[in-house]
Amino acid sequence: MLDVAVIEEPAAAEASLDPIRSRILAALAEPGSAAMLATRLELPRQKVNYHLKELERHGLVELAEERRKGNVTERIYRATAASYVISPTVLAAVSPDPSRSPDQLSAHWLLALGARLVQEVGSLLTGASRARKRVATFGIDTEVRFASAADRTAFAEELTQAVAALVSRYHDETAPGGRSHRVVVGLHQIPDRQPGDAGKRIEPEQSGGTDATEPDAGQDD
Repeated sequence: MLDVAVIEEPAAAEASLDPIRSRILAALAEPGSAAMLATRLELPRQKVNYHLKELERHGLVELAEERRKGNVTERIYRATAASYVISPTVLAAVSPDPSRSPDQLSAHWLLALGARLVQEVGSLLTGASRARKRVATFGIDTEVRFASAADRTAFAEELTQAVAALVSRYHDETAPGGRSHRVVVGLHQIPDRQPGDAGKRIEPEQSGGTDATEPDAGQDD
């Protein structure tokens, strides 16, 4: 079982988003048969079996083993991954394009960069899985708390200069056999959610960028 699988086919994405099928996928973190799943999820066995076949057809679950019980063969399934991510290629015609309107202060542009990251790394993982190879990647995830907006701006400027200096030092356009790599650095406020806040609007700090939040139309001052 993979840790994460990227769904690139529209039909597979549709199958994974079905409420019953998503419950089956979650339940199949532990291998089980249609009968076992029916008991776990309190659903009719016939319905579970139908959805299992659809998930298997789209490569989201796979046969783990077959157990012979008398005259009956019990088929044990498992999810093909612990987690799934839907690639923007599923909505290729309307997926965001970072080259369309690059803006370092735009939250929408940051989302476009993230979407491209999912798409490109997903394609690499798919190809590597078929070739039974690993993908060479590197990631950093950390948090920083700024005392003021001015400090955040200064941090962004220093980070930009540092990345530009590193790229200038190591980039070699004419290297024989060289491979191009994408470097993406993002900075965003961490949403402050509390238990029971699901569905509530998060009020971000206004940054002065192109995506600064504006008051709702008709809102009283």
